[in-house]
Amino acid sequence: MPNYIRLFFASVLLCGSIALFIFGHWGWGILILFLMLLVAVTFFFNENMLIAQYFLRKENMDKASLWLDKIHNYENQLISAQHGYYHLLIGMIESRKAPLKSEKYFKKALSLGMTMDHNIALAKLSLAGIAMAKRNKREAVMYLDEAKKADKNKLLADQIKMMKNQLGQLDRSIQQTRSYR
Repeated sequence: MPNYIRLFFASVLLCGSIALFIFGHWGWGILILFLMLLVAVTFFFNENMLIAQYFLRKENMDKASLWLDKIHNYENQLISAQHGYYHLLIGMIESRKAPLKSEKYFKKALSLGMTMDHNIALAKLSLAGIAMAKRNKREAVMYLDEAKKADKNKLLADQIKMMKNQLGQLDRSIQQTRSYR
């Protein structure tokens, strides 16, 4: 449902709630007010994305993908602050199927912008992993450093440390292959 319809529906519910309060039907007025709040919250947080995030946490990628596929035109159905998160979720689902194909979604998420630093760090950490898979050490180091800067609450500190260790192993394997030639 497009966002302007949600706002219209929420305003109709608010008017109905006020009318019920005026006519003395307090119980129904409170119930309609809660429904209005629920509709207004879905303006800022799309229900399909919330359900997809739930299934991502449960590691059920098929259902998460199914819920994200219900968003046909993200530019109309989501507010502009959610566009980056939409691409981040698609990138996380794609990274399980085909990691190298998910790079464009993570880059698009970063270009559209996200408000939470740990999500920016997650996208950059994922891009560092993709760069490591491509054996591009310079790009991987750059993304790891940017992820470390963005991870202010140290939520991804262990993963960043693990990736740096893997980067050291990658460097040794590259040197070994060069010495065999």
